[in-house]
Formats: sequence, C-alpha cells, structure tokens
Amino acid sequence: MAQAKIAEIIEEMSRVVVGQEKLINRLLIGLFTGGHILLEGVPGLAKTLTINSLSKILHLDFQRIQFTPDLLPADLIGTMIYKPQLGDYEVRKGPIFANIILADEVNRSPAKVQSALLEAMQEKQVTIGEDTFILDRPFLVLATQNPVEQEGTYPLPEAQLDRFMMKVYVDYPTKTEELEVMRRMSNLDYNYKPKQLLTKQEIFDIREEINQINISETLEKYIVELVFATRRPLEYNLRDEARYIQYGVSPRGTIQLNLAAKALAYFNNRDYVLPEDIKEVAPDVFNHRILLNYEAEADGTTTRAIIGSILSKVAIGR
Repeated sequence: MAQAKIAEIIEEMSRVVVGQEKLINRLLIGLFTGGHILLEGVPGLAKTLTINSLSKILHLDFQRIQFTPDLLPADLIGTMIYKPQLGDYEVRKGPIFANIILADEVNRSPAKVQSALLEAMQEKQVTIGEDTFILDRPFLVLATQNPVEQEGTYPLPEAQLDRFMMKVYVDYPTKTEELEVMRRMSNLDYNYKPKQLLTKQEIFDIREEINQINISETLEKYIVELVFATRRPLEYNLRDEARYIQYGVSPRGTIQLNLAAKALAYFNNRDYVLPEDIKEVAPDVFNHRILLNYEAEADGTTTRAIIGSILSKVAIGR
C-alpha cells in the first residue's frame, strides 16, 4: 500500500532530521497535492536539511537556489546567450528547470526576482525571450524565510504568497529532541545518506489516490464557511477579530484547504475526511492569506490568534 511507502519515507527522514514531524508531514502534503510550501523559522531549525533530505529520497531533479539581494531573474529562469559561431542566440536554462526547487531565504531577493517565480509557480511554465517552456512535472517550490533578520529583506508580494499552498511556522525542538540533535551532530563521522524510495510515477499514483478521498457535502460547506468567516467576520459573531482583518482568504485557499484535508486523511489510512483533518491544516493554509491591519500590529494580535478564534466559533453545518 502507498501509505506504507509514506511511513517508510517518514522513517527514513527521521534518520537524518530529529523531530519536526509536522514539518515533514506538510512537505509531504505539498508533494502529493502539487502545492508549494513556505517555511518560516529562525536559523538552525533544520529547514534546509529537511528539504535536502526529502529530495534525496525522491527520484527527481533537485536544485537549491540561495536568494540574495543581487540575484537577477536571469539567474533563476535563464537567459538568451549569443553564439558567435552560430550567428544567433541560444537559450540557456536556469536552475528553475528542475522538479524540486529549494528557494533558500526567498525574502532576500527584490521584487523583480520574486515576480520571476510567479509564472513558474502558477502556470508551471517559464518564458525566456519569445519562447515559452513547459516545466517538467512534478514541479514544487519549497521556500524558506527567516523572520528574525529584517535588514536586507523584501516582503513577498501578496500575489506570490497566495501561490504557496501553506505557510508553515517551524518551531524549536523539545528538550529530548535537542539532546538527540546534540548527540547526533557531535559525532563528526555521522553522515547518513537517505535511500531513494519513491519514483516519479509513484508520486503521480499517490496523487490520484488522494483525489479519490471522499469529503461530505457538509464538510465542503464547512470549508467555505471558514473561508467566508475571514472575509465577513461580523456575520460569524467575530466582532473583535473584524477590527483587525484587512483582507480574508482567497478562493485559492478554499481549494487548497480541501486538498490538504484529503491528503491528511489519506496519510491517516482513511478514505474520507473528518472535521479534525480540516481544523489541523487550516492554520497552515490560512496563515499567509489573512492580511491584518496596522491596528492588529499595534495591539499585538497575530494571524494565528485570529485563525484560532475562527476555528473555535464557526460551527459545522452552520
């Protein structure tokens, strides 16, 4: 069964990364639903290591791109190179032409580079000069950003943020996990290389099985109600929250919450979605799609607190 293969992947990942079960789970949801993932956390939490390890388990092309302030769009997607011997221009493709892209510290590059990602993430294609190139499937962008250092960073445009299926906050490990990290990394000879476990065709097969997961009409309507509560909070008795919300979740968020809940149900060996599946992934799907105003910042209100209120007050079958 495919679920056994997923369990094997998680087991293999645990040989390299200590803890971070939620992070691994969300990366796998993105992989098997075709959704890009944005990871946010302070340095040293194994974000890059986790993505690198996952890429080694897959029989896919992988590229790591370090985003810097001087990065140019051509460094990402490629450019036209003049060939004197041919008397013509030739396309030189950039690192974006891979199956999995690790966009490390994605918020360190300016808007011009950010916009170069938009077409690739949404349309799965890249335009260089007058030519358009279809990207190989699957195509997945896994991006990281550091919330601590703001100097030399550029906030991601809302249009690009919305193209990420989930924004996952990566937290510190527990005491037990940190002790294991210390012991493991203190061994300078420890350099475990994950086995390749999954082929491209197996990824597509699992995606098809996730598509077949059942979700009741009641829960479909529940997803829509959650989304509308972010747009019209006063209609859902969310008076305090309404003061802080400037923009709510987009229709893309509705679609991706449905997909993420199906994937979570599949990982849990069920062929149907439960309300708990929706509630578990909703914060990650909504995190970057709810835009708060300046009053929220002044009062110290966070997006996560708003999402918690919505999940507690919006009833199923409303």
